[in-house]
This record gives sequence, structure tokens and C-alpha cells, in this order.
Amino acid sequence: TATATAARGGPALTAARPLCDPHLVEAASRKMASEDIAKLAESLAKTKVGGGQLSFKGQGLKLNTAEDAEEVIKQIEEFDGLEALRLEGNTVGVEAAKVIAKALEKKPELKRCHWSDMFTGRLRSEIPPALISLGDALITAGAQLVELDLSDNAFGPDGVRGFEALLKSPACYTLQELKLNNCGMGIGGGKILAAALKECHRKSSAQGKPLALKIFVAGRNRLENDGATALAEAFGIIGTLEEVHMPQNGINHPGITALAQAFAINSLLKVINLNDNTFTEKGAVAMAETLKALRQVEVINFGDCLVRSKGALAIADALKEGLHKLKELNLSFCEIKRDAALSVAEAIEDKVELEKLDLNGNCLGEEGCEQLQEILEGFNMATVLGSLSDDEGEEEEEEEEEEEEEEEEEEEEEEEEEQLKERGQGEQDSMTDSTPAPSPPVDVATFLAFPSPEKLLRLGPKCSVLIAQQTDTSDVEKVVTALLRISSVFKDEAPVKTAVHETTDALMKKAFSSATFNSDAFITRLLIHMGLLKSEEKIKAVPSLYGILMTLNHMVQQDYFPKSLAPVLSAFVTKPNRALDSCSFARHMLLQTLHQL
Repeated sequence: TATATAARGGPALTAARPLCDPHLVEAASRKMASEDIAKLAESLAKTKVGGGQLSFKGQGLKLNTAEDAEEVIKQIEEFDGLEALRLEGNTVGVEAAKVIAKALEKKPELKRCHWSDMFTGRLRSEIPPALISLGDALITAGAQLVELDLSDNAFGPDGVRGFEALLKSPACYTLQELKLNNCGMGIGGGKILAAALKECHRKSSAQGKPLALKIFVAGRNRLENDGATALAEAFGIIGTLEEVHMPQNGINHPGITALAQAFAINSLLKVINLNDNTFTEKGAVAMAETLKALRQVEVINFGDCLVRSKGALAIADALKEGLHKLKELNLSFCEIKRDAALSVAEAIEDKVELEKLDLNGNCLGEEGCEQLQEILEGFNMATVLGSLSDDEGEEEEEEEEEEEEEEEEEEEEEEEEEQLKERGQGEQDSMTDSTPAPSPPVDVATFLAFPSPEKLLRLGPKCSVLIAQQTDTSDVEKVVTALLRISSVFKDEAPVKTAVHETTDALMKKAFSSATFNSDAFITRLLIHMGLLKSEEKIKAVPSLYGILMTLNHMVQQDYFPKSLAPVLSAFVTKPNRALDSCSFARHMLLQTLHQL
């Protein structure tokens, strides 16, 4: 039988059961006489009428003009009591969005907008006006939304402006679920979103019904510390969150600490997913303190978060003190050593509801893995332990010393950046119109040793010339290293973005125009450093590919870039890779550009 998925919470409908719309049944009966059953199943799947839901999900409709959208509009208009509209897996242009919006103006019952992945192949400039039209229609209709899902729409910071007015309006005072996964919002978009949520809470509170958001999803958005901190402020004001999913956002300990403080206010939190951000000890300790105060937590996903041993010990303490409803704990790939991992295992003894403990990809060694299994067997909890197949083995003393040095360097660099920010703020506060305070000078060597956006900008307008002059472009390895250092500070904010592009252009133009520069060797070394190509040498891949992917997206469009390298680059960026998966927006942008070359 042809099965049509029912709306959330409703029963599934099958072709054998009577459907609500008699016209649809009649049309289906006529088709059965002349068409194959598979075709009937396809036609029934197009419009699902269970539980007030109308779905065009996954139909691959290309709706450019008002004419293209006629069938969609007709079905919206004829659907009485429309509560959920699914438009995922189609592509909606500005004109089509306007006429669909017109039809939605008469649908006040609409509660759920499943609008993920509905701008495939659109220019980023097309998305905000389309979202504005649809948002305005919901406001006009007097809708009271419960769920808004705009995930997998690569709209960037400008796209957030497209639904900003909707978020601040009465249509969102009732919002419980906001899903914005993989939208490329960046820091700017994160700040706009945070401000809109705070405004929504303020306005709805004035009406006596404060915004009570339960589920927030914004993975893969490059929110970084500033975006995460802005959102943390909004979360602290809202206070009703039950699930927060913010994996793969380039958030370091200052942003993690801000989120931890906000989570402490949200006492109903059940799910915390911050996978693939960078806690380090400071962030992990702050988060562990918050976990001690939370009573409802069921899922903790801190996998790939560089929690390290000290952070794991702090989390073990939190486990001993509470978290009695915990069902899942993920601390995989966090550089946790044996003793700390065993402390975590010992701390879960009384967690009767625990279903999964993931400590894979850490540094336990063979003996440590066995000890871990023995501890859990002693609690009769051996079945909760996930695979340990990717264990990194116990670290040698030399490696431990290197790691400690790296930690110290990271902390010094972060402290230096914080001091620079504070100093810049202090200078700004104390500045008069007549006496601007000078910033301390930075040289090329300092920037390349410890790159940061602030240092690049402080090199001044000649930064591109200076870096190109001081890099030996006859040495492929030095060019690759310099390029990776420059691209590592990339941000989707005008001054930094421009400085990165200009510096990259000056360096690579000089390199590629040299008769002795081997461009094939360059792309090979670059792919190795990106972790996309294996090498016999032990080379540590860059921690995040976002900056280099966004920089390559600019590079490949320039005249100096040899077009013969494009297919090679495309082949490796297309391959499945864990590091690339965490930068899907940047990867998509680069592949789209390479395809157009």
C-alpha cells in the first residue's frame, strides 16, 4: 500500500483508508483504472492531509515565477485548517515566494513551518526578500507559530535579516521550536538572531505571555565566541529551553563559558549538544559547574570538544553530584587520558537510566580500554559502553610535554586576544576627538606565529604587500604555511574578510607568477595540511577547514589561479571526510564555485 506520513503525533495514512478530501479519493479511483499503482502512490504522496499538514516535501519543484507556483497556491488555498506546511527539498524564488505568501495571508491556523532546504541553487541575495514575503504573510494572517525550521538554507548573515521581523512579531510569541541548522549565519547573523529573540521575549512578556522557547538548533553556523555569547544572553533571558543543539560552530572557552552560565538559568534542559567546538579545560570546568545545577539532563554530547583530562575530571565530579536522569554521555575524541576516562566511568555507577557512554578516540591505550570495560562490568553496565576502536593509545612522555606546551600557547594566545580586546575597548572609552590612542605595532613574523584577525588588521593597509614580500615563494611549504595562517583568521565580516582576500591575492599572485613555483606540489602539500590527502610524514592537519575553504572559494575565481588545479581540488573536496562535514556551508560554496568555472 502507498503510505503517506502523517503529521507529528498523528497516525499514518494509507491508500486503503479513506482520505479526508473526497475529490482526492475520486481522482485516485479514476487513476487506478488507467495508471500503475506506483504512479498512484506518487500522486498520493504529493499532498498529505493528515493532522492539518500539507506537504510538498522532496518534490524538487523549481518555483521561479508566479505561474510556476500556481499548483502550490491552489492546494494551500483549498486546504481548510492548515496547521503545518512542508516545503523542504524544493527551490523557491522571489516571485514565487510572493504569491505563496499571498495565499498564506488567509491561513491563521498555521503553526508549523517546515521550510528547510527550500532555496537550493538560489543566489544568497534572493533569499532575504523571499523570507520577508513569507514572514509578512504569517504576521498578516495572525498566525501563532509553534515551530519554524529554516535549516540547510545557505542564507548567511543577510538571510537572518529576512526573518528578523517575523521573530519579533506576535506570530512568534508562541514559538517553541526554532531550527536553523547549517545556514552559514556567522557571527553577524548570530548577533541579529540573539537581538530578535530578546525583543520577542520583551514584547511577548509585555502581553503577559513570555516567549517560552523549548528547542533551539543552530549547528554548523560559524557562530564563534561572539555569536555564541550573544545567543547565551538571549537564552539567559528566555530561561525555558529544553534542548540546545549548537555543534560545529568554532566556539572556544569564552563562548562555552557564556553558554554554561546561560544554561544554568534554563533548569528544564534535557539535551545539550555542543559537539565539535573547543572547550579546553576552562570551558569544560565552567560547563561542569553548570551540570551540577541541572536536574533534568538526559543527553550530553561534548564529543570532539577538546575537553582533555582536566575537563573530564570536572565532568566526572558533576556526574557524582547529580545528573540522575542521564541517558547518554558523549566525550569521544576529546584527548582524554586513561586515569581521567576511568574517573568518568567510576562516576556513572548510580546512573540507572544511562544507555550510552562514548569515550572512543581518546588516549586510553590497550590496558586503559580493558580497565574501563572491567569497571563497567563491575557495575553490570558493560552494554552502555560504545566502541573503543579509534582509541589513540597512551601518549608518550614527549607527546604529553608537546601537548602541555600547545595548551599553554593556546591559553597565552587567547589571553593576549582578550587583553587586546579589553585594551581596545578601554582606549575607545578614554579616547577624545582630538587624541586617538595608538594601537601597539605588530610585525609579520608575530602575525604568522600567532595569527588573529586583530593582528592582521593592525598590520595596516600594507599587510598584503608585507606578507608577500617576507614569504619565500620559491619554497612551496612556506607558501602553504603562510596561506593557512592567513586563512585561519577568516571571518564573514567586511574588514577581516577584505584583509584576508587581499593578503591571499598578493601572496598567491607572487607565487603562481614565479617560473620556479611548482603549482602541482603546492596543491598536494595544501591537501595534506588540510587532512584531505595522506602523507608518510606525520603532519598535524589544521584544526578547522572553514577559513581555508572560504579563502579557496575566493582564490579559485582569480585570474592568477591555474585552472588546471580546479578538478584536483574539486575531487578531494567532494570526497567524504569528517573534517569537511563540519564545514558543510563553506564546502558547498567552494564546490558550487568550482562547478561554475
